[in-house]
Amino acid sequence: MTSLGMCFPRTFPAALVTDVARRLDRGGADELWIIEDCFFTAGPSLVSAALTSTERLTVGLGIVPAVARTAAVTAMEFATLEALGPGRFLPGIGHGVQPWMAQMGVRPKSPLTTLDEVTTTVTRLLAGEEVSFEGKAVYLDKVKLDAPPVTPPPILLGVMGPKSMALAGRVAGGVVLAEPATPAYVRQSVEYAGSPEGFVVAVFAALCVREDRKTAYEWTAPWLGWRISDNHPGVTALPFFEDLKKLYDESGVEGLVGMPRDWWTEIGAIGTLEDAAAHVDALEAAGVHHIGLFPDPEVEHGLPQLDYVLELAKR
Repeated sequence: MTSLGMCFPRTFPAALVTDVARRLDRGGADELWIIEDCFFTAGPSLVSAALTSTERLTVGLGIVPAVARTAAVTAMEFATLEALGPGRFLPGIGHGVQPWMAQMGVRPKSPLTTLDEVTTTVTRLLAGEEVSFEGKAVYLDKVKLDAPPVTPPPILLGVMGPKSMALAGRVAGGVVLAEPATPAYVRQSVEYAGSPEGFVVAVFAALCVREDRKTAYEWTAPWLGWRISDNHPGVTALPFFEDLKKLYDESGVEGLVGMPRDWWTEIGAIGTLEDAAAHVDALEAAGVHHIGLFPDPEVEHGLPQLDYVLELAKR
């Protein structure tokens, strides 16, 4: 059964997280995904608040950059959060946006090697091992957590490229895919990862529900145009991507608004509530285990979408 919840965008005020978490918890949703981006709100702090203010909600962290904290501190954070909500925490690690890493003076020479070393050592520390490690990016000298988790959570890698997906298949428990996490992108990512047994797939799905489809399409089309221009793998994996790109190149945002409904349903939980449910069903059929519906980043527009998340959770 696929777990369904909502993402807490980086632009939402930190103090709002407990109210959002409680509403999801009481309303029957399965989870809340916290977004950490530089230089907005800190992910572990928000996860802590969400876990301690709810009783059954799973809280995901998508994602902490591998180099923003040392491997030992990342392991400490994850162990502490797991202790606050045993069995209810899903941690994510990623490369981080490299220009942001450069701003902080921590940009690695090899992001792939760094993510490999951090994931491997954090996994070992969470398993209760004493770890000594001397790599290109990680150094540990007989480090051991005082209180490792009884049952360590799977570490999910927030990555995009084929090499990084293959790394996730080798050293991580799964992946968390950024929006638009289309079903085609999910299947492609799992294939790149080598389709390992027990591999956990979490996705962020764009959410925009309106009373009529055209309004939802008009609202979302500029964002989709940006993703097309950016060659995001969530759209390039689409079987109709070439036609989609041609449409956008020739007709711009207006062309996207008028594109076929099934294209929109493939791309996100966009349109009516019925359309959103069809997208969720398609993700479930693609093998997704966790879905975080990603609302508009502006609170005044995004927060009302929580009611639709609860409706979808009851489906």
